[in-house]
Amino acid sequence: MELSETHTLPVSQQRAWEALNDTSILRACIPGCESIEPDGENAYAVAMSAAVGPVKARFKGRMLLTDIDAPRTYTIVFEGQGGAAGFGKGNARVTLEPENDDATRLTYVATAQVGGKLAQIGSRLVDGAARKIAGEFFKRFGEQLSGQQADDANGASSAGSAMSAQNTELDQTPDSESGDEGTKRKKSWTAWISKS
Repeated sequence: MELSETHTLPVSQQRAWEALNDTSILRACIPGCESIEPDGENAYAVAMSAAVGPVKARFKGRMLLTDIDAPRTYTIVFEGQGGAAGFGKGNARVTLEPENDDATRLTYVATAQVGGKLAQIGSRLVDGAARKIAGEFFKRFGEQLSGQQADDANGASSAGSAMSAQNTELDQTPDSESGDEGTKRKKSWTAWISKS
């Protein structure tokens, strides 16, 4: 089985590369992923559940990153065992190319082999399931990157607003207030600002 697709990501090449190497982002984006844990240098232990046609299984496997040329490309070599459901193994060559400062084109070419019950289902169902999982991954991945970008922008503007509000608060505190009362008022004013 061979899969090849191209996706445009709404972030810089460096940010896309960092996200592809962030296990918490990958765990959130891979459909059915239960865990991704470091397992040696550039290697990860992966556990996930998947359904291919009538076969549903929990797979445990290993993912190894090779031919690393940061932040442009790497190859993922993977293998997984699904007990009675069978096994899957293969590799994927992932390439990142900048389109401009705020967009990156991700291209991958993956080849995979399956065995056991999975192989008996038929290549059309296996290919369809693989394309569906890949499609869902890239949809979630794009959303994660867009969401983080929005959070970064909101965080910067919120920090700016809080700073200017804090400066206004200091400028408007009357000198005649007693120390305790002034402190209480400042605290409640700060709390009110952080809520808005």
